[in-house]
Amino acid sequence: MKKIINPWEGREGYMCFGCAPHNPQGLQMDFYEDGDDVVGIWEPQKWYQGWINTLHGGIVATLMDEVGGWVVARKLQTTGVTSKMEVRYLKPISTEEPKLVIRARIKEQKRNLVYITSEIYNSNNEVCSQSEMLYFVASPEKARTEMNFCGCRTEDE
Repeated sequence: MKKIINPWEGREGYMCFGCAPHNPQGLQMDFYEDGDDVVGIWEPQKWYQGWINTLHGGIVATLMDEVGGWVVARKLQTTGVTSKMEVRYLKPISTEEPKLVIRARIKEQKRNLVYITSEIYNSNNEVCSQSEMLYFVASPEKARTEMNFCGCRTEDE
């Protein structure tokens, strides 16, 4: 796996709940490229629980949504927004898990609509949640000129 460099780090006002490394209330996620997948590895904390020692469903959805956004940035070299998301909660996720692996990939693209699938795996490699997402993506030119997107690279590039 290759670590993906965060193209927004250091930008003024950047405080994304999912991926800003200096947002103290955020998830502070890091991402990796593994073939067609973008992978997030994340350690749950007790303050993200819904029920006792159980990860809140909104955080579960956020983890998959965030990795989906990074699929758009890395694989399509543009930016986008979530248009639709369907989450299936298959197994509770403990906030005492040592780590979670969140994987996402492009399922299909039709012009500026991108269908992305994702899963969350616990430390026993069991699928705990799945999602189907639809992203609306900007053209690479619009992302560059209007959103100041400068590309998304891995450490070895």
